[in-house]
Amino acid sequence: MTNHSETPGSSENGDISQAAPPDRAHRTPHAGPGDEHQVTLRTPAELADALPYLLGYRPEDSIVLAALRDRDGRGRFGGRARLGIPASPDDWAGAAGQLVHGLVTGSERRGVRPEQMVAYLCQEPGRGETGRDVMERLRPLAQKLRVECGALDIPVVEALCISDGRFWSYCCDAEACCPAEGLPMGPPGTSVLAAAATYAGIQVRGSLSELRVRMLPREDAVAVEQAAALDATAATLVSRILDADGRAEVAEETLESAERIMRRLAEAPCVSGVPAEDLRDDRLLGHDEAAALILGLQDRTTRDRAAAWMEGDEAAPALRLWRALARRCVGPYGEHAAAPLTLAGWVAWSAGDELEAREALAMALGADPDYLFARLLHQACNEGLDPESIRRCLREGRERGEGAADATADDDAHDGPSTGREPVQPSTVSASGDRRRTRSPATSRAVRRPRGRRPQAGRGRAGQSTGAKGVASAPETGRRGPGDVDGSHESAASPTSHT
Repeated sequence: MTNHSETPGSSENGDISQAAPPDRAHRTPHAGPGDEHQVTLRTPAELADALPYLLGYRPEDSIVLAALRDRDGRGRFGGRARLGIPASPDDWAGAAGQLVHGLVTGSERRGVRPEQMVAYLCQEPGRGETGRDVMERLRPLAQKLRVECGALDIPVVEALCISDGRFWSYCCDAEACCPAEGLPMGPPGTSVLAAAATYAGIQVRGSLSELRVRMLPREDAVAVEQAAALDATAATLVSRILDADGRAEVAEETLESAERIMRRLAEAPCVSGVPAEDLRDDRLLGHDEAAALILGLQDRTTRDRAAAWMEGDEAAPALRLWRALARRCVGPYGEHAAAPLTLAGWVAWSAGDELEAREALAMALGADPDYLFARLLHQACNEGLDPESIRRCLREGRERGEGAADATADDDAHDGPSTGREPVQPSTVSASGDRRRTRSPATSRAVRRPRGRRPQAGRGRAGQSTGAKGVASAPETGRRGPGDVDGSHESAASPTSHT
C-alpha cells in the first residue's frame, strides 16, 4: 500500500501548558509569577480549548491521549499520543490498546509513568449526522480507552468528544456544566491559554491535511505530463544507472541539477500564502528536471550526499525542492516519493521543525514501508535524539565527497545512509536503498519499478496497517513546549506516543 499520508507519527513533551485534575469548578488563569508561562486548566472547556496547543495543530478524525503526571502536587501534561479513528468499530479495541500501551510504554522508558489520562475524540459529522450523533456513536470507543487505561491503573480523569464546533464530556452528565446538546467551542485564539501560548511563541499550524497537501502528488492535468516525463527519462536513465561508470555520472548530474534548481528557488521572488509559494516552486521546476532528479535520488549514495544540504542558506531551498519533487511522484511512481519525502523530513528535523519532519517521514513510510532510512530517522526524531550527530556525519562525508558515513545504521545490513566506500553492483537500487535485481532495463520503468497507483490520501483508516510496522511503537519525544506533534492521520500500523 503506497500512500504518502498513511503512516504513524508522534507527539511530544510540553510543560508550558499545565493541568490539574479537572474539577469543573474554578479556573486559575495563570500560575505564580515564578512559573514559566504556565496555565492551569480545570474545566472541560479549558481542556477542549487546550488540544491544538498540546499538539501544535488542530487534529482531525483523531484519538488523542494526554498523560498527566504529578509535579509539586499539581497534575502536568506529560506525553501525548494520537491515532486516526478506525472506520470500523471492530477495530476500536485494537486501536485503543495500541495507543494506550504505546504512550505508557514510551513514558515508562523515560522514567515518567503517567498517573492520569485525558482522552479526546475528534471527528466531524458525516452526512445526516449531528455533533451529538458523533458523540454517541463514539461513546464505545471512549469506554474502550477508559478500560485500557484502567487495566494499567491509570484513571482517565476526562474524556471529551469534539465535533461540529462543540464538545461533550463522557465523564460528566451534570446538565448544569455538561448539557446533552454539548457546549460550543470558543473562537480560536481568544482563550487565556491562547494568549499564554502566543506570549510563549507557540504556533498552531492548522490541520495535518494542510501540511500534507504540500507533499502529496499532484492530481491535475500536469500530473499526466509529469508521468510521461518520468517514463521517458526512465527509459534512458535506468540503463546508465545499471552501468558502474554511468551510475557515477548520473549521481554527479543529479547533484549538479539539484544545486542549480535550489539556486533558482532561492532567487525567486516572495509570494504571499503557502499555496502560492508551492505553485511558484512548481512553475520553477520543469517536468524533465523533476523526472531526472526523482530517478537520480533513488540511488542511496546520491540521496545521502543530497542530505548534506540541511543547514544555513541551503536548508530552505532544499526543503522547497524536496517538497516539489514529492508532489511530482505521480501515478505509478508513488513509491519514488520515499526519497524526496525522507530528505524533506530530514531537513525539517535538522532545522527544528519536528511537526513537518515527522509528517514527511511518516508519509515516506506510507509511500514505501520498507524505506529504512526514513524509518530510522522517524524513530530517531520520535526518540528526541539530537540531529547534530547525524549532521556531523553528513558534514564529514561531504568533506570527503561521500554520503552519510554510518550516520544511522550499518549500510549493508540495515540500509541506512551509504558510506560511499563500496560501489553498488549493477542492479536496481530501490528507494529504500536496498539492492534489487532487475531482469533487464526493458522490464524496469525506473530505478525501482513502479508498482501501481497510490491510493488517495485519507483513504486509510486506523484499523488498516500501512506496512510501517514497528515505527511508531517506539517512544517519541520532542522539543520542550506545549505543542505536540504527530505523524499520520489514518494509519494504525502502530500508535505514536511521547513523554
